[in-house]
Amino acid sequence: MPSVRSTLIRFYDELLAEFGQQHWWPGDTRWEIATGAVLTQNTNWRNVEKAIENLKVDNALLPQRTLSLSVTDLANLIQPSGFFNVKAKRLRNLATWWLVNSELAESASSPLKNLRADLLSVNGVGEETADSILLYAFDRRSFVVDAYTRRFLQRHGLIDQSWTYQRIKSLFEKNIPDSLEIYKEYHALIVILGKTSCRTKPACDQCPLRWHLQ
Repeated sequence: MPSVRSTLIRFYDELLAEFGQQHWWPGDTRWEIATGAVLTQNTNWRNVEKAIENLKVDNALLPQRTLSLSVTDLANLIQPSGFFNVKAKRLRNLATWWLVNSELAESASSPLKNLRADLLSVNGVGEETADSILLYAFDRRSFVVDAYTRRFLQRHGLIDQSWTYQRIKSLFEKNIPDSLEIYKEYHALIVILGKTSCRTKPACDQCPLRWHLQ
């Protein structure tokens, strides 16, 4: 029986062969990527793109500008992303943290564990959002777990419903190569798998990993 390590690595190879490199996360600056990580909470990326475009048009895609706007004005700009009043407050919280800590976060000498804990202390930043910011904005090897990840692992029998976020995260970080590129691509490939075949209503006959289900 194949080990978890060999299975996860083969999954990655098969997904990469099927979908190609995804080059995630879209964004021109670290702050834009971090903003997207907050805005994508409980919505789809198409809505996030509309909100980010509004911020760009208003020259508001800077942490300083985020803080200079009122919650109401910021909420109006990000309205396409949904839950805009809550997200406006979360973005302001993150901007406050960012202006103090972003240079430190960019430094490879900053301990990842401490940096992650610090990010998680920001009101409105949960584990998935924190790991997305760490991985894609700061190029730190912190694997992102989302609903797509949990769904595909459960369907392939590698986890069950009792597994916590941290346990799933550790499953990847202990068993895949310690490569920033692979961390980024693997998460992105899982997302596209979840959007194509491993949907809420699965299309297993179209799944590039169907060999594992047989």
